Amino acid sequence: MSVKINENYLLLQNSYLFIEIARRIDEFQKNNPEVDIIRMGIGDVTKPLTPAVLNAFKKAVAEMGDEKTFMGYGPEQGYPFLIETIIKNDFESLGVNLELDEVFISDGSKCDTGNIQEIFDLNNKIAVTDPVYPVYVDTNVMAGRTGHIKDNGMYEGLVYLPCIQENDFVPELPKEKVDIIYLCFPNNPTGTTLNKEQLAKFVEYAKENESIILFDAAYEKFITEDDVPHSIYEIDGAKEVAIEFRSFSKTAGFTGTRCAYTIVPKELKAVDSYGNLQSVNELWNRRQTTKFNGVSYPVQKAAEATFTEEGKKEIMDNIEYYMNNSKIIRESLANIGLSVYGGVNSPYIWVKTPNDMDSWDFFDLLLNEANVVGTPGAGFGSSGEGYLRLTAFNSLENTKKAMKRISELSF
Repeated sequence: MSVKINENYLLLQNSYLFIEIARRIDEFQKNNPEVDIIRMGIGDVTKPLTPAVLNAFKKAVAEMGDEKTFMGYGPEQGYPFLIETIIKNDFESLGVNLELDEVFISDGSKCDTGNIQEIFDLNNKIAVTDPVYPVYVDTNVMAGRTGHIKDNGMYEGLVYLPCIQENDFVPELPKEKVDIIYLCFPNNPTGTTLNKEQLAKFVEYAKENESIILFDAAYEKFITEDDVPHSIYEIDGAKEVAIEFRSFSKTAGFTGTRCAYTIVPKELKAVDSYGNLQSVNELWNRRQTTKFNGVSYPVQKAAEATFTEEGKKEIMDNIEYYMNNSKIIRESLANIGLSVYGGVNSPYIWVKTPNDMDSWDFFDLLLNEANVVGTPGAGFGSSGEGYLRLTAFNSLENTKKAMKRISELSF
């Protein structure tokens, strides 16, 4: 065989986090087929599509079966009807002005945050928070930006910004010049946030250092506190230095339906090897029109329905349902003496493991003794060791049952 592989893939850790979790669950379930496992690990929602969304979806599917209303290839960037609705509802209310061709509809913010690195040079210095959503790291490893992983679980070529209890889960600014900074707030996995003043410092750093911020705001609709920005573009000057990613997955139950959007402002520029400024918006547009055929018409009509008066109420009811679960998890774990973070502006709860137990041992304890699945913090980076992430996306009944089971454990 003479065909060579991309050896950067061999630099990845042995198993993608959620694949390893699934493997352990499958093994446990095989040996204990009668056990009822409560899954609070992977952040998949449990509430179905709401009536307003479902009605719009069905109507659009029916249109696809009528020759007069059938829709073939749509615009790769998304239909104007959805983009206009997004701008009006999600950004004008924040005082943020966007043009239609600055919004790109996609099939998921995971896909976009993973794919966006393609349009940037391999020699860019990348900074990520630690712990971190694995996709940010793994896609840069695949591209060849990182080098080998070290004994401490960090890659040679990345700059890590710790988000730990000692700094209230607020990352410090990079101590060296970096070109691209991944930020996710409300944060996955810690569930914590930055206020406007804290986020403004990153925007200022990016402007001073000619850096670009990749801002994952997939959980912004779960924000409950006033001083937490819903968009990085609420910060003056952010359109010159930031790309923002948003999703319908967790807010509207589109994890299986697939729809998201990415904002790439026209003010955002990067340089080529000759020092000439190039439009990042145009580069992303070129990438998408080459490698992506767009989100289906029925899905985009369903997404549009989330912004109707009826749709907004239904979706907010679902969000409040999940956030009530979050409150139950926080209070239950705190009552048995565990240190708990997040869950106020996010559906994620970040739990300190008891007695200095490592993350995977705590995962196994919960799985084997309480039959509850979380996500080991170590899977999100070295600073996640000693923590476990739980999600609020299960049913109220299961959430209460899981907390009862955990409260009966002896740590």
